[in-house]
Amino acid sequence: MSVEIKHYAAEQLPQIRQHLLDIHVEVRHHDFGLTGPFYDVERFDERLASYASRPGWAAAVGFENGEPVGFCFGVPLGPDTRWWSSMTTPLPEGYTEEDGKRTVALNEIVVRKPWRGRGVAWQIHEAWLSERTEERVTLLVNPAAGAGAVQAVYEAWGYRKAGEQQPFPDSPVFASMTRPVRQG
Repeated sequence: MSVEIKHYAAEQLPQIRQHLLDIHVEVRHHDFGLTGPFYDVERFDERLASYASRPGWAAAVGFENGEPVGFCFGVPLGPDTRWWSSMTTPLPEGYTEEDGKRTVALNEIVVRKPWRGRGVAWQIHEAWLSERTEERVTLLVNPAAGAGAVQAVYEAWGYRKAGEQQPFPDSPVFASMTRPVRQG
């Protein structure tokens, strides 16, 4: 299955913000039953605004017949990033050194239920990465999501677990994963 994918920069966020919020609520709350302050739409919108305020933020949104079916977005890690500061696992020397060009963080990837299991998430993910110039991409995944199935999908996409972190006091402990932006 193929969907139409459109790319957006931070200045275009107002065009897609409501789509992102609506999909977040549909998937996180209704499909997965994730509740609590960390998953509230207001908190998601705050994180979205924070990410989009950083240089290099970009999103990819998938559409079928004009209907948004999923999205992903992320931002490069700059020299002042706190991305690696909440690691609970020691990382090799130099692993966390960032300059805004080395690593892009995939902050969110969400696909609506009718489009899951059809390769749409992979398509949106790869379309987003096709526009990136960084060396590697990192993401956080709740190892309990889908009884481990979500992490297994990322592993099938080439991601490898680097360690664990808890970026917010009320967030789950996430597996921190990375892979090269371009896989050869």
